[in-house]
Amino acid sequence: MKLRLATLLILAQLGHFTCIEAQQKGQEHWVATWTTAELLARTPAPQPAAAQPAAAPPTGARGFNHQTVRMIARTSIGGRRLRVSLSNAFGSEPLAVGAAHIAIHGKDSEIVAGSDRALSFNGKPGCTVGPGMVILSDPVDLNVAPVSDLAVSLYFPGETGPPTTHGTGLHTTYIQDGDVTGQAAMADAVTTQSYYWLAGIDVVAPAAASLIVAFGDSITDGARSTPETNHSWPALLAARLAAQKATANIAVGNMGIGGNRVLRDVTGASALARLDRDVLSQSGVKWLMVLEGINDIGREATVPTEPVTADQLIAGYQQIIERAHTHGIKVIGCTLTPFEGAYYSKDKGEATREAVNTWIRTSGAYDAVVDFEAATRDPKNPKRFLPGFDPGDHLHPNDAGYQAMANAVDLSIFGGKRTTSKPAKR
Repeated sequence: MKLRLATLLILAQLGHFTCIEAQQKGQEHWVATWTTAELLARTPAPQPAAAQPAAAPPTGARGFNHQTVRMIARTSIGGRRLRVSLSNAFGSEPLAVGAAHIAIHGKDSEIVAGSDRALSFNGKPGCTVGPGMVILSDPVDLNVAPVSDLAVSLYFPGETGPPTTHGTGLHTTYIQDGDVTGQAAMADAVTTQSYYWLAGIDVVAPAAASLIVAFGDSITDGARSTPETNHSWPALLAARLAAQKATANIAVGNMGIGGNRVLRDVTGASALARLDRDVLSQSGVKWLMVLEGINDIGREATVPTEPVTADQLIAGYQQIIERAHTHGIKVIGCTLTPFEGAYYSKDKGEATREAVNTWIRTSGAYDAVVDFEAATRDPKNPKRFLPGFDPGDHLHPNDAGYQAMANAVDLSIFGGKRTTSKPAKR
C-alpha cells in the first residue's frame, strides 16, 4: 500500500512538472526581428604636412553632440510588443542617451501618425551605456507588421565621441540638432546610410518563432545592392519566409560586415572573435547561416604576409559549428560565390575557394548546405558570376544576383515547403 502511494505521489509530481514544462514551451518569447553587426567608426589617418589635405571624415564618424539621429530598420517578423537594444561595444567612454523613440516609418524622415512611442530604460526616459555594454529598453506596445520599416530616434545631449556603428545601412539615416525624437519629420536633416549604437530590435513572438542569423562579410551585408530596396539576400530571404504560413514566424538577422574575415581582424573583429556577440547572444536564435572566407582568401593576394589555406579556413568553420552546436544552434554552410576578375582574385585563391566549397558540400559537418556558388556562377565560366548578376566588380552580386541567392535557400530546412532555386538566366 505504501509502495503504491509513493508511486502515485511520484507520478503526480512528474505530471506537475510535465504540465509546467508544457506551459513554458507554450509561452511567447523574445525574438530579434532586426539586427546589425557593429564596429568602431574610423576617421582618416593624419597626413604629413606636405601631403594633400585629408578628406573630411564621414558624417557621424566623430560622434554627435546635442543631436537626434533617426535610423530606419527593416523588420523580418512582426509583433505587438517590442524592445530596442543599444550597444556601446567599441566605446571607450560612457554614452549618454537623453531620449529614445520608436515608430512605424513613413516616407523619408517621416513617421506614421499615431505610431510614435517613447522608449524608457528601467522606467526612465534616457540611459547611460557604459563601454562594452548592451542596454535593453523597457518593452513597449506597438503593432509591427512583418517585412516593414521602423524608425528609431536617439537623442544625444552631449559629446558622444566616435560611435559604435554599422556603415552599410542601405537605408537613409537622418541627423538634426536638438531633441526631435518625437517629431513627425526631420526637415533639412543631414543624412548618412549608417547605424549608430543601434544593435537590434526584438519582438514578442509565439513559442515556435525563431531567428536565423546570416553571418558573413559584404556579400551578406548587401554591398552593391540598391539602397532603400531591401535587396540584400538576408532581406530577400526574410520576405520569402514571411510569404509562407509555415515559416512566417522565422526571423532573419543580418550580421554581415563588409571586409570581414573568418580568421583575422581587418574590418571589424574576425568571425571567430565576434561570434559570441553577434550570434550567440541574439534573442531566439535557432539557425546560423555562414557565408564568409572570400576576404581571407583574397587578402593574401594583396598582403602576402597574411597567407591562408583551405585547411585553416575549414578549421575556423569547425570552431564556429562546434560553438554554435554547444548552444543548440543549427548551422548552415553556404558555399563561397565566384570572384574571378575581382581585384584580389588569383589562381591560388581560386584553388582555395574550390577546396573550401568542396568541403562545405561534402563533409557533412553542417546541418544543411546552401549552394550560393551554384546559384550565381556562369555555366560557361564557373569561376565568374553570371554576367546578369555582376555589377562590374566581379565580387559582389547585383540585385538580381542577391535574389538568386535568396531563391537558392530551400525553405524546407526551416519547416516550410520544399523549394528549389529558379534556374539562372543564360
